[in-house]
Amino acid sequence: MNRASTLRVLFLIGLFMMLALCFRPGLAEDSQNLPRAFVDGTGPGWKALGENDFADVNGRPETWTWKDDLLSCTGQPIGVLRTRQTFANFELVVEWRHLRSAGNSGVFVWVPEESLKDLKPDALPQQGIEVQMLDHGYAEQYEKRTGKKGDWFTTNGDVFPVGKSKMKLFPPTSPNGSRSFPRKQLSKPVGEWNHYYVRGINGEVRLWVNGEEVSGGSGSEPRTGYLCLESEGSPVEFKNIRIRELP
Repeated sequence: MNRASTLRVLFLIGLFMMLALCFRPGLAEDSQNLPRAFVDGTGPGWKALGENDFADVNGRPETWTWKDDLLSCTGQPIGVLRTRQTFANFELVVEWRHLRSAGNSGVFVWVPEESLKDLKPDALPQQGIEVQMLDHGYAEQYEKRTGKKGDWFTTNGDVFPVGKSKMKLFPPTSPNGSRSFPRKQLSKPVGEWNHYYVRGINGEVRLWVNGEEVSGGSGSEPRTGYLCLESEGSPVEFKNIRIRELP
């Protein structure tokens, strides 16, 4: 066998081995476990938000505490922590985790000042768009407490208008049409960190959970205001809160 024939044989053997590897059973499943790309909130225009960028609205001194970039919330009383600045068009990155099963929290987008003025403890603003952070244990707790299936909410990233706010929700929606339901179940359980990327542009809000877009809506009113983190009865932690203003 001459040199050219040898090279052809080696090429064919290599090609066969590569094809066999590509079509190996289970490879498709393995590829789903590869790391996904995240918007990490770094690069031109991005800003880290820390203690000096937020103001308490209706909590107690111990409700919200900072340690470096880690923000801890006791969950008591129910209420919110707002940004000192209002935003219109923006990108937001925040990581969060519940410390107790059935924990409830969220990010409020575009909350007007009048909804926060004189807000008493154990109350939430009645305007804005909520991007919910709900632990999986909440569904089980709800069913035990009420004897009913919680078909009007999910624990994987609902988006919905609050109170007098308006929004045209992206499908799928809850049975009563009040919430944009996530297209995939991507939230991690109690004790594990979740990654939210929220983009608000010209009244449109879109949510990515752990790297994939899942829910949102358009035509929001109002479409400018404060961003608020929610305290709702259970301990929760936030970190790596970053924002970039958009035109």
